[in-house]
Amino acid sequence: MTLVRRWDPFREMAELRATMDRLLNETRNLPVSSEDSIWMLPLDVSETEDAFIVKASLPGVNPDDIDISITENVLTIKAEIKAQKEIENARYHLQERRYGTFSRSITLPTTVNADAVDAVYENGVLTLNIPKAEEVKPRKIEVHTHKMIEGESSKVD
Repeated sequence: MTLVRRWDPFREMAELRATMDRLLNETRNLPVSSEDSIWMLPLDVSETEDAFIVKASLPGVNPDDIDISITENVLTIKAEIKAQKEIENARYHLQERRYGTFSRSITLPTTVNADAVDAVYENGVLTLNIPKAEEVKPRKIEVHTHKMIEGESSKVD
């Protein structure tokens, strides 16, 4: 017995989108090359009135292997996870941990003070506090009023 379904173009588009999402999710985690596994460095970037706060997940990275630079408002974070020696006479059933060099660059939306960046690496998370340049920080401008001297008005009859 054949089931007859009414054609719904919106359902077709939703199914196509779901298929594309699955395809992209499956290929996102594949290394670009087998020699140097390159992958996207996950970042959180937030902004306060005075600075940008960037958090990067770098589990297993030695802090000495992290290179941070800012050139013309482009922040670049490079790091390397060194491969560990393989276990002799072992057969791997699964090997998903990544090793190699990776980097990420983002353009910050305003001018920053690259000389005053504070970098802290704790529990696999690199936190950068990148102060904005003085000329781009918002300034509160006070509005002054001239006080009028109140006096008595004289009535002329």
